[in-house]
Formats: sequence, structure tokens, C-alpha cells
Amino acid sequence: MNILIIVAMQKEMNLLLPLLENDKEITEGGQTYHCGNIGGHRVSLAKCGIGKVNSALSTLKLIRSVRPDLVINSGVAGGAAEDVHPLDVVVASAVAYHDVWCGPGTEYGAADGFPVRMHTNERIVDAAVKACPGVRKGLICSGDKFIDSVGQVEEICRRFPDALAVDMESASILQTCISEDVDCAIIRVISDSPRSGDNFAQYVNFWDDAPKATFAALTSILEIL
Repeated sequence: MNILIIVAMQKEMNLLLPLLENDKEITEGGQTYHCGNIGGHRVSLAKCGIGKVNSALSTLKLIRSVRPDLVINSGVAGGAAEDVHPLDVVVASAVAYHDVWCGPGTEYGAADGFPVRMHTNERIVDAAVKACPGVRKGLICSGDKFIDSVGQVEEICRRFPDALAVDMESASILQTCISEDVDCAIIRVISDSPRSGDNFAQYVNFWDDAPKATFAALTSILEIL
């Protein structure tokens, strides 16, 4: 299978690059990515940058260059649900925008022409649950803001009470994949949660304390595809 893995930040790239065998760096169409193998699959690994616009633009360029069978967005997210904590793995069964409203007569969270809840590849969700005991599956909400207070989380959860996590790229990546008719899966590791104390300190310490094996969840999923 030809798989494209997209992350937002170099820190996330640094955790995943050691998993890539026969690594070759390629620049095409203004986008740089690494190409190699993981678990018997041809894998391209790229950094899209933080936020909805960066991630949508990069995803479109990469899809048209790599022509993947599947796009996987991997990386970190903030916890939204009270029972989601740092180092938990969350796989999105659906993704929504928490900061989109197109005006009267439209539904909050829905990008123009798309449903509020955009669904990921169900087969990958099932594979993740099978491969990674304890993985959480459910809704991830995206927006162009780093969520750093309980008040912000509660505001999101008032509109999306079943939200497990929040990030800044999942919805725009999935929307782009849907537009390009490419299957997409979202796999995130929780780096911090405002409900669990000082989430900024959690976020900073995550990169020092989190074992790289946390991202082995991705490898486990690829192995059973």
C-alpha cells in the first residue's frame, strides 16, 4: 500500500523518521517529504506546518505528488474529555471544526459544502482498536488556536460534548482528502490537557518525557493493514 503520513511539526517528524527504512528526501511541487518503507508499505512522510491553511495546502500538494492510497495524519493533540490524559492514543472516527460558522442558515462547525462531522476510514479505526489495546476512538475537533484553558475546552465541549481531543490540522487534512477522494485516518497522541492541570507545562514536558514507543502505535496499525 502507498501511504502518506502527515505531521504538523518537526518534533513529530523527528519521532517518526527513525521508523522509516530506506529513507530518501524528495522535493516536488514546492513540498519536501521523505520516502521509504514501514512494515512492508511504501511510505511518504511529510511536515505540513501548524494550522488549517498550512495543512490543507500541503496535503493537496502531497496527494497530487505522492498519489497515496491512504493518508494518515499523525502527531499530538490536546485532551478535551475529562477521562483523556497525556500519552493516551486517540483515533478519530469523525472530525469537526470547533471554530467554523458560515452564518445564518448554516450549522455551526460545518465548512461550506461539507457536513459538521466528517468521517475517517472506518477500516483503519477498527485496525487501530485491534492493534493498540486501550486506544480511544471518537471525535476530534480542530481549530486555528492552541487550546490552553479549561474555559476554552468547556466551550468546545458545549457544542461537541463527545469530543475526545482538540488539534489544529485534523479537520482540514480530512476535508482535503475527501475533496481528492483519498481515504484518511487520524491518529493522535495526547500531549496535554487543560483539565489535568498546567497544560502548557505538560506540553513542554511531553517532548522530554514521552517514550518514542508511544508512536509505535502507528507502526502496529501499519503492520495489520
